[in-house]
Amino acid sequence: MSNTQVLSDRSLQLLKALVERYISDGQPVGSKVLAQDSELNLSPATIRNVMADLEQKGFIHSPHTSAGRVPTVSGYRLFVDNLLTVKALDSEDLNRLHEGLSAEDNHDVIGAASRLLADLTQMAGVVTLPRRELVCLRHIEFLPLSSNRVLVIFVTNEQEVHNKIIHTAKVFSAAELQQAANYLNAIYSGRSLDAVREAVLKELQDAQERMNQGMLDAINMAQLAFSQNPEKDDYVLTGETNLMGFSELSDREHLRTLFEAFSQKQGVIHLLDHCMKADGVQIFIGKESGYHAFDQCSLVTSSYSISDEVVGVLGVIGPTRMAYQKIIPFVDVTAKLLSVALNPKPSF
Repeated sequence: MSNTQVLSDRSLQLLKALVERYISDGQPVGSKVLAQDSELNLSPATIRNVMADLEQKGFIHSPHTSAGRVPTVSGYRLFVDNLLTVKALDSEDLNRLHEGLSAEDNHDVIGAASRLLADLTQMAGVVTLPRRELVCLRHIEFLPLSSNRVLVIFVTNEQEVHNKIIHTAKVFSAAELQQAANYLNAIYSGRSLDAVREAVLKELQDAQERMNQGMLDAINMAQLAFSQNPEKDDYVLTGETNLMGFSELSDREHLRTLFEAFSQKQGVIHLLDHCMKADGVQIFIGKESGYHAFDQCSLVTSSYSISDEVVGVLGVIGPTRMAYQKIIPFVDVTAKLLSVALNPKPSF
């Protein structure tokens, strides 16, 4: 039997009103406040009885410091799954998202998506970087810096421009770097980063006897440019300090646990990777995530795609009393627009 079947329409109506009031005010909701809600049309005595029943069934509870009630994880889940009315984005927010993710000069579209989610929701925005096996190299350039430092600039999937500084075994001239880039572009353009990395390693192991020094130099530089960096190949997080503004997350211990999780990343990545396996918007409320650091938070996510293949996830992290009816469309629309921005443009 579902949660909605164990509750009467009156109980569902009151639970919806209580959750919406708590999300709006952030204060435990008492029967007197709900009795003033003209839409409920219930007497104070009836409201007290219904609230007692909701508490007994585990949908609301009373904090130690107040006689009012707040939703439990089960109460939020029932609200989100059955009682929520999702609001369409207003035209101003929609235009801001569209402009931020479709600008011709926007080379950091992943970072832009994270910043937009954080700015528009005033919570934390997170976007995982596209999986390497589905990110294709389009073009690479090498620019000499001081000593044996080289700036690598490479373009993926027509849109994303990446920069990386590598340290080479010897000093190269600009002409030598251009020759290396020409060789790599001719051989590897259009292949995924994972495929490039594997091919480069194989070349270094198997083909040194048939390669001239210039080709070897190019392969060595490619190895440095595309070597995996587990500390960087994860996600872009923006707006985490916004979470300090919510009273339920401002406790020093909560903040310490949360920011340590953001810093260590492994648990967050595991949770976000799990979201890639499902279609549409996914919502984890409090302890549902199975990740202790997020016990006081909710995570609303959606996957994004390149060439119809899911390559990453984006989402919003905030308190469990977030305005789900507003956050869900922000996440859903941003994921769709990011997919459009990252997909190769047709050539005519």
